Amino acid sequence: MAKRYYWLKLKADWFSDKRIKKLRSIAGGDTHTIIYLKMMLLSLKDEGKLYFEGVEDNFASEIALALDEDAENVKLTLVFLQRHGLIEIGDDDEYQLTEVPTIIGSETASAMRVREHRERKKQSDTEGRLLQCNTNETGCNNLKQICSVEREKEIERDKELEKEGEGENGTPAPAAYGKFNNVFLSDAEINGLKSELPDKWEYYIDRLSLHIASSGKQYNNHAATIYKWAQEDADKTAPKKGIPDYSYSEEDSL
Repeated sequence: MAKRYYWLKLKADWFSDKRIKKLRSIAGGDTHTIIYLKMMLLSLKDEGKLYFEGVEDNFASEIALALDEDAENVKLTLVFLQRHGLIEIGDDDEYQLTEVPTIIGSETASAMRVREHRERKKQSDTEGRLLQCNTNETGCNNLKQICSVEREKEIERDKELEKEGEGENGTPAPAAYGKFNNVFLSDAEINGLKSELPDKWEYYIDRLSLHIASSGKQYNNHAATIYKWAQEDADKTAPKKGIPDYSYSEEDSL
């Protein structure tokens, strides 16, 4: 005959049952609760039934012998169980623990081996998936590291470009102006030209741009060149010393 295993399937709130809480609250209650649990385990093979076989003078003493418990404590436990409907006395010295039939679990040895094999396989599959996840995570971490390195390189390149776009003193590099984008002026220089040559700054920039493009000549300072040309043009139009100025406005009459 195949060997069979039994167990109790206690509910998660078993200790919250008012009868169990009452049992634990009396003097020696934890001991009585243990006795009750041991009685249930002892009755598993017979679906919650216990039998008085006459080995001792009474049922309480016989159960105490089987459980290695004090006979007086077993007697008090039986009184409590009977009072609260947790044990019933039947015919032929039969005692029925009323809750046990609904909380029995059992299986044969072969069924247990199959179940344990399935559990081991399930655990192995789970560990395999976790290992795969860890491998993927390692790959992701490596990818993150590569991306981080690439990002750092991009930041360094951006810094280099920023440095290239700045002058030696850290100020922004001159911007390109003119028809051929070959006249380079800083913000301060362009603002100065606009202020001092309000009507002609664009003219001189385009003039210098055309001159550089056509002649290939280079100038050390484009703003200074424009100021020089503007001054020369102003000198040409100014009246010469010792020569009367015969110019007149349209409002003057001859």
